Amino acid sequence: MKTIESYLVLIFSLVMSVNISAQESLSTQEKFDKVWAVGTLYDNENNSVFKKISFTGRFQTDFVKVSGEIDSDTQSPTDRDVGFTDLTVRRLRAGFKFEFFKNIVVHSEADFDPQREDYYKRLTDTYIAWVPSREFKLTLGKHGMPFTLDGSTSSKSLLTIDRNALTNNLWFPTEYLPGISTSGQLKNWRYHVGVYSMDSNAEEFGDLDIGRGYIASLGYDFSTVLGMDEALLKFDYVYNEPREDNSFTRQLENVASINFRLAKGKVGLRGDVALARGYNDQSNIWGLVIMPYYDVSSSIQVVGRYTYVSSDDPGDVRYSRYESKAFKARGDNYNEWYTGLNWYLYGQKFKFQTGIKYVNMNDSTGQNGGDYDGWDWITAFRMSW
Repeated sequence: MKTIESYLVLIFSLVMSVNISAQESLSTQEKFDKVWAVGTLYDNENNSVFKKISFTGRFQTDFVKVSGEIDSDTQSPTDRDVGFTDLTVRRLRAGFKFEFFKNIVVHSEADFDPQREDYYKRLTDTYIAWVPSREFKLTLGKHGMPFTLDGSTSSKSLLTIDRNALTNNLWFPTEYLPGISTSGQLKNWRYHVGVYSMDSNAEEFGDLDIGRGYIASLGYDFSTVLGMDEALLKFDYVYNEPREDNSFTRQLENVASINFRLAKGKVGLRGDVALARGYNDQSNIWGLVIMPYYDVSSSIQVVGRYTYVSSDDPGDVRYSRYESKAFKARGDNYNEWYTGLNWYLYGQKFKFQTGIKYVNMNDSTGQNGGDYDGWDWITAFRMSW
């Protein structure tokens, strides 16, 4: 209970800090600007060598309630009701970004878990980047391998509380991998090409000796042609060397995703169709996501999502994060319907989200966790610098 109370006090303090951060004559936007400006520790454009030091990080907490029922040959009737209620720190990260000369960026950030005795978990972004222009960026070190709709979206900018189940099954949840990549924008084109190292130790850089992963991502912005605010169509392809001792990634050799983002005025639609070829005990997987949203106002947004995931063999589809915490099981065909409400106090940097979803999983054998029907309700707080 002390832990829950401390989270609530922290969230309340963060909200109140905005109200007392500036004079009453300042607008709400100006008050938030003043608070977030604290994250810039040094900024001097006249310094030809050392330009800027910024604090980076994010704090995310979830209140979650899961309630459902498993129908399985392996469960007795009394064991079929599953669920839990919890308040948890979803992500806590902190680090610094340094900018040198005109185009060198050094960034290092670490992941912490205050719910463990040893707070430190791992390094996340820890890289050096050369950014001579928007057309070309070269990154060396531990950084993201962005593919699929939600896998290429930062957790700071997700429209739903957590990533969809298709991404959870196909993407690499370790997320930050040591490697080298190039990315950029060439007129309407977007690209990301890289090679990353896999390993059995995900905390830092590992031994860099357990296979390689390769990504090629190409997108095109049709917004001008279609007269829309956003119209990005993207194709992602990943080849992952099959290695049994690799724990950085899913056991998927090839992954392909076609995803899009559309927006016009208050209305938007995002989607993803993806498939993967498994290896070892993992069979092939495919699925789709459709996510419409509507901006009620500049600060209130309604989001819907449908997700479908299917595997070739029984028991190879994973549940989402919180169903997996309620019970250890897998199935064959996953269906999810999500409805959420987002309240943006300072854009994506300071927001509250709440959502309810219905999940149905089919298990054709009844031996891998069973058919499941259940509901999740999650309310989340998100803050980032």
